[in-house]
Amino acid sequence: MKISIERGALLKAVSQAQSVVERRNTIPILANVLIEAEGDQVQFRATDLDIEVLDKAPAQVERAGSTTVAATTLHEIVRKLPDGALVTLNADSAAGRLTVEAGRSNFSLATLPKEDFPVMASSEYETNFTANAAVLRRLFDKSKFAISTEETRYYLNGVYMHVADGENGKALRCVATDGHRLARIDAELPEGAADMAGVIVPRKTVGELRKLLDDDEMDIAVSVSETKVRFATPDITLTSKVIDGTFPDYTRVIPQANTRRMEVDASEFAHAVDRVATVSSERSRAVKLQLEEDRLILSVNAPDSGAAEEELAVAYGDERLEIGFNAKYLLEIASQVDRENAVFLFNSSGDPTLMREGNDQSAVYVVMPMRV
Repeated sequence: MKISIERGALLKAVSQAQSVVERRNTIPILANVLIEAEGDQVQFRATDLDIEVLDKAPAQVERAGSTTVAATTLHEIVRKLPDGALVTLNADSAAGRLTVEAGRSNFSLATLPKEDFPVMASSEYETNFTANAAVLRRLFDKSKFAISTEETRYYLNGVYMHVADGENGKALRCVATDGHRLARIDAELPEGAADMAGVIVPRKTVGELRKLLDDDEMDIAVSVSETKVRFATPDITLTSKVIDGTFPDYTRVIPQANTRRMEVDASEFAHAVDRVATVSSERSRAVKLQLEEDRLILSVNAPDSGAAEEELAVAYGDERLEIGFNAKYLLEIASQVDRENAVFLFNSSGDPTLMREGNDQSAVYVVMPMRV
C-alpha cells in the first residue's frame, strides 16, 4: 500500500479513529487503526469491540492495499506535522513496517497483520431514518449530563433513545437519569422512525457521536436494531452496540402535580448558584433556596469554610418554601437552558422539582432535593 494524502484530511480521519481506541489494551490489535486504500480514497477503521468508527478521506492511491498501525502514535505524528504538508504512507507487509514521510520528516512504524483486526459484524437494521445533525445534537447534548456513572445500574449508563407520545403527537425522545436528576428531550419524529425499538446508547458512543454533529446543515443516516445503532455521514460511519438492559419507567418520577411556579432569568440563576457554592469545600454541598413572593434567597452554610447568601428577583406568587439541592446538579440543569427564562415547578421540600425552558414543553428536567 502506498498513498499520498493532505495532512489536514489525514489528521481529521485519524483523530476520529484514535479517540475510539482504549488507552490500556490487553489485545494489541485493538490499539491499532486499520488503513485500507483503494481507488481514490483511504479508509481508517478503529474499534474497542463495542464501538467501531470508519472514516473515509480522499487520497492519491499509488498502490492499493491495507495495513494496521498504532492509532495514537500515528495521530501524534500527523498532529505535529506542518499545516498543508503532503503525507506519504508506504506499507511494507513483508517487513511489517509503515513509513510516514512529509517533507524532511521520516518515520518508520511497526504494523500488525490486517487479518487480526476485528471488524464489527454487520447487523440487519430494522429501522432506518434520516435526522438533521442539529436535532440530534440537541437531543443528546441536553440529556447526556444526567447519564449515570454507577456501574451497578449499567442500564442507566447511556441515553435511552425511543419513540414516545409528545406534546404534538409522536416524538423522537432521549432520556437519561442517574436517580438524582433526569433529562427528557423531545424532537419531531423523523419519517421512517415510527417503528424504532427503544435503545440505550452508551455514554462513550454519545461522546463519539458528538463529533459527527457539528454541521447544522448535514443530515445523519440513523439505523437501529435491537443490538446495534449506527450513525452515518457521507465520510464517517459510527457503529455501536447498545446497552443490553431495560431502561426503567422514567414517567413515574416526572411530577405531574407540582403547582408552585417560579420563573427566573436562567443565566442570573446559574451564576448566583455558582457564586454561593464557592464557599463549600465540596461542590456537592447543598444550596438552600428560600422562596417568598417575587424573591429568592440562595444560601450555603459550610461550617468548615464559611457561608454565603445571594438574593434574586423572581416571579413567584405562592406560599413560602425552603428547599435544598446539590449545587452541581442545579448548575448542570440551569446550564441546559437556551431560552432567557427557566421555569421551576415545586411541590414541597421533599418532592422532586421539575424545570422547563420557558414555555417549551419539549425539554423537561427533574432534580431530587437534598435535606438542608
